[in-house]
Amino acid sequence: MRPFEYASATSVQQAVALLGASWEETEVLAGGSDLLALMKDEIVHPKRLINIKEIGELRGIRSSTEGVRIGALVTLNDLAEDVRIRQSHPALSHAADEAASPQIRNVATLGGNLCQRPRCWYFRGGFGLLGQGAKGESLVVNGDNRYHAILGNEGPAYFVSPSTVAPVLIAYGAKIRLVSPKGPREIPLEKFFRTPRSENEREHDLAPNEILTEVLLPSAAGTKSASYEVRQKDAFDWPYATASVVLRMKGNTVESARIVLGHVAPVPWISREAEESIKSKPINEETAGAAGAAAVAGAKPLTGNRHKVQLAKVAVKRALLEAARA
Repeated sequence: MRPFEYASATSVQQAVALLGASWEETEVLAGGSDLLALMKDEIVHPKRLINIKEIGELRGIRSSTEGVRIGALVTLNDLAEDVRIRQSHPALSHAADEAASPQIRNVATLGGNLCQRPRCWYFRGGFGLLGQGAKGESLVVNGDNRYHAILGNEGPAYFVSPSTVAPVLIAYGAKIRLVSPKGPREIPLEKFFRTPRSENEREHDLAPNEILTEVLLPSAAGTKSASYEVRQKDAFDWPYATASVVLRMKGNTVESARIVLGHVAPVPWISREAEESIKSKPINEETAGAAGAAAVAGAKPLTGNRHKVQLAKVAVKRALLEAARA
């Protein structure tokens, strides 16, 4: 690991003032479970780390009639175990509890999970965010791509968005609050993720001198929700595909739906096709299966990840059936 400066901020304003104008200058340190690994592997090498763990205003979960405010420093374990979240947004609690391992959930923060970099082994191996060779050719397309994108993969990005909780938060309609020297701004979480077109871009709508401070989760009263994950083993593993659904029912039929897939595209993938396929219909084996098929109808699997199409289809079906039973 290269030498670096270390500064510890005690307020958001102080942290923002310490950040630089480029990613090469500074990075934000919270739980550190992702950033430190990237630094050790020489993938990123900031000149200064800004520790934000001492900023009290970034902690805590606060409920109101409008919804829930979750500080960026809330750990995944605290999120999974919070009684209020379990009652009001059960799919979020479940998704947080499924993430990584108990050891990581105790240190990994919500903000860090949303801002973590892709787990693509070409990126982690030093071939850049887009996994390209010396001549600009994609190493992913003809290489080992079993975990890579099947949707939104027209290129040049083939990695998948790694956040475990982003899909379910987007399904619930979450917003995030970001703070920079220009002041705060709020955006829908779905707009925070983007597909880079060059190595000069990042996969988040986040400036180098900006900090994600909190997640704003609207009330989920009157909804049914579920999150379903498919991975190779029950122990700590990266998912092949996830599906998060939030349903608003009118009697026995679906009035509106949000269906968001994870680990299948460079961004959390909102399936409007799947949502429309179940509108004004009951949720049963037939309609849930049809929604799963609609969700992957536009999939373009690579040479080694065709299996992810079926897994994503099944994840949507099972998440819908589970939500309907809630």
